Amino acid sequence: MLHIIEKLLVLQDRDQKLIALREEAQVLPAEQVTLESKTSVALALLDQAKLKVKQLETERKKLELEVEAKKLQIEKYSIQQFQTKKNEEYRALGNEIDGCKAAIGKLDDQQIEFMEKIEAAQRHAAAVNEEAQATKRTMEERVVELKKRVGKLLQELAVAETERNQRAEGVDEVARAKYERLLKGKTGRVVVGITHGVCGGCHMGLSRSVVLQCQGGRELMQCPNCARILYYTKDMDLQVAD
Repeated sequence: MLHIIEKLLVLQDRDQKLIALREEAQVLPAEQVTLESKTSVALALLDQAKLKVKQLETERKKLELEVEAKKLQIEKYSIQQFQTKKNEEYRALGNEIDGCKAAIGKLDDQQIEFMEKIEAAQRHAAAVNEEAQATKRTMEERVVELKKRVGKLLQELAVAETERNQRAEGVDEVARAKYERLLKGKTGRVVVGITHGVCGGCHMGLSRSVVLQCQGGRELMQCPNCARILYYTKDMDLQVAD
């Protein structure tokens, strides 16, 4: 193997580590935003559940006030009955009293229905609250972990960049420039081995002459198809079809 290939492989290893660290550095903030969004959604659902209970209680209170109003009317009609001396007026007031009592009966039934709805809504709100608090705790714990990881990641990046730059300085400038151009334009590794006469990058078959020149190790060889830098080691099978 060419000495320059060995240096490029070491440099590539440092670059792959840097790429992985940078990708993680981009993903972590997005994950934190997602976690915070989940917490916000859970708390919003809790607010909705609480609002529902409050609305039902308000409606029940209205019914309660209507009952009190009907009772006051009954008292008023009863007093008027006591004061009147006319049978017709007395019976009319009695009818009004009966109407108020019937209305109170219906209002009482409605209050019972609302009480059942309120109890159901309160149970739902309690369940939503429990779930929201659990989600909040889990998300907060994960955010703390993420922040710690980000801090550690920045340190790892600084070390990795220093190591990478040190390795890069030891590589021939022409070879390094060629390697770095490939690195910018392609994904994955750009210094690849040959197996069964195939490029380890684009997996296209290589001609016998390219394979043999690479095996000879006298010059830097590139894949005619993808331009990746090729290398050979003794444990690789270089067999190629005629």
